[in-house]
This record gives sequence, C-alpha cells and structure tokens, in this order.
Amino acid sequence: MTDLERRRQIAQEALRQAEQLARRPKASRSDRPTGPSQSAAEPDERDSRGRRAAVRRRAPSSTAPGAERDLGSDAEPESAAREIVLRKLTAQARSRSELAKALAQKDVPDDAASAVLDRMEDVGLVDDAAFAETWVRNRQERRYLSKRALRQELMRKGVQRDDIDNALAQVEPDDEYEAATALAQKKARAMSGLDREVKYRRLAGALGRRGFGPGITSRVLAEVLDGD
Repeated sequence: MTDLERRRQIAQEALRQAEQLARRPKASRSDRPTGPSQSAAEPDERDSRGRRAAVRRRAPSSTAPGAERDLGSDAEPESAAREIVLRKLTAQARSRSELAKALAQKDVPDDAASAVLDRMEDVGLVDDAAFAETWVRNRQERRYLSKRALRQELMRKGVQRDDIDNALAQVEPDDEYEAATALAQKKARAMSGLDREVKYRRLAGALGRRGFGPGITSRVLAEVLDGD
C-alpha cells in the first residue's frame, strides 16, 4: 500500500466520523428545563422553534448520497470546505490546486478554503510532492507517457515546478524507452496487414501524441517494425 493510499484511507475514516457527528440529533431548546421565573408564553415559542427545526431535519436532502453539497447560507464555511475536500480525496488523489478550484466552484470563501487546505497539508492528506510521484509512476506504467507529457499534465494540475522536477527524477531513460516500446507494440498489434510505411507513420504519430521525441521514436519503431 502506497503512502497516498494510506492517506486516502485516513481521509475516508475522517469523513465517516464527520458524517456520524453530523447525523447526531441536537437537543432542541424545548427539551431544556425551564425555570420558575419564565413566562407561560416562552414554552410555546420554544415548541414552535422545535417543530420548525424538526421539519427542517425531516426535509429530504437535494444532494444525492456521496455528492458534494453546495455551501448553504447557514453552513459553516470551513466545515463545508472540509467535507468537500474529504469527498474529493476519497474518490481519487488530487493536487492542492485542483482542490482549491473545487472549493471555489462551491462558493467557499477564499480564507476558509486556504485554512482547510493548510490543515490538510499539515496532516499529510494534501501533499503535492507525493501526489506528483504517484501520478508519474501510474501514468507512465498505464498510459505509456513520456516525461514531457507527464510534466505538462502536472503543470495543468497546478503542481509546483520543484515537485514536478523531483517526481520526474525517478524516471530513467530506460523507463521512457520501455514505455515507448510497450506503446508501439500495443498499437502495432492492431495494424496487421498494413505496409511498413503506413505502420511507421501511424505509430510515429501515436508516440508523438504521448510526448516522445523523434530520436526515441525512430529507435523504438526500428526495433518494433523489424521484429514484426
């Protein structure tokens, strides 16, 4: 289990506890003992408020289970922000910039968003360095991406340059060559019956779209097509 997966489990547990607390009914003021000096009109007023609160508690939620809720007018901004962030992290790992954008889309005030994200960073639930390392490893293994393509993806996710550089440092030249070869072999299997020139052109295009340069492309295609 990776560090990021462990952090996700922590986020899920934190969210579960938060939801349990949110489901606990709060005692209404009508349940509190009254003093002898209170007027007779006060219990009626408290009962009325209690009935209105009960109606609000019974009202069906417009948010489907598992979906983030918009920040309501009576919601605590940091509480709402924390709920949104935990749900996002439970679904998949995300960069701080992605989470900040998600909070902005839900109209969370900037100061509340920053405070929550800072606390998440302090406990390790938001960690762009770890996110970048995991992203590079998974995307190269599953999508056969070059370092150039990986850098572009991480930049679009708002990861800082230093974190990107450190994550890409784990990619060796042989790793790129193996990724390019695996991609070319996979694509070539669907091109049986085509002549070499057509295969070369199509495979070169596929490698170029994954960010591989002319040098590695020519080396890989010479090997793949000669062995075809």
